[in-house]
Amino acid sequence: MESKHIVSAFDDDLNKLNKKIRNLGDLAISQFTKAIDGLATLDSKFLDAIISKDQELDDLEVEINDSAFELISLRSPVISDLRRVISAIKISSTLERVGDYAKNIAKRSKILLTQGNDSIPGVNIGRMGSLAENMLSEVLKAYLDEDAERAVKLRDRDLEIDYMYTAFYNEVLAAMTRNPSQVSSGAHLLFIAKNIERIGDHATGIAEQVYFQVHGKMLEDDRPKSDILTKTSEV
Repeated sequence: MESKHIVSAFDDDLNKLNKKIRNLGDLAISQFTKAIDGLATLDSKFLDAIISKDQELDDLEVEINDSAFELISLRSPVISDLRRVISAIKISSTLERVGDYAKNIAKRSKILLTQGNDSIPGVNIGRMGSLAENMLSEVLKAYLDEDAERAVKLRDRDLEIDYMYTAFYNEVLAAMTRNPSQVSSGAHLLFIAKNIERIGDHATGIAEQVYFQVHGKMLEDDRPKSDILTKTSEV
């Protein structure tokens, strides 16, 4: 009877932890979606709201980590359950990072507001953002459902985001070469595109973490990548 009680208590605690992960994920996706919308509208107040809301993600990540470590301390979970708790910690960190990228996009969009970027191509950047948003949303569902197979299939979508980033990079670089006055705004757009591409990478990382959580081992094949450009640091 006591053993059943302990198992039930652990499951209850884990469900509460996953609810917090869901809340963090929803908030991160919302922030990212708004950042992409803000890039299109260049509304200063709208962008400021995105930037200021980032603190909520930071606070929620800290709360999740505290809950996870308390769960480990109090329940002493077996290895399979421990993987679930460790996954929650890692995924919460990833989702918080997505929020950071959304904030970065909003900050750079505010700079574009003052510079003007009419002659810089931006056709693909909104679609790239939509793909990354959808991938992130679906992989979060796979995590909550512990669906490793769906997570692995979602991982392959990152290839399309990489292709779009490379095409966008080349397109903007060509535009900047033709019109040197647009170098500054073009550079900010490239950093924004890189932030979006990195969000796709983080969604891939969540997919791999789901596989590890379910199967107890990492995927043996390397994640698909098609971005041949030199990695650009995020600022």
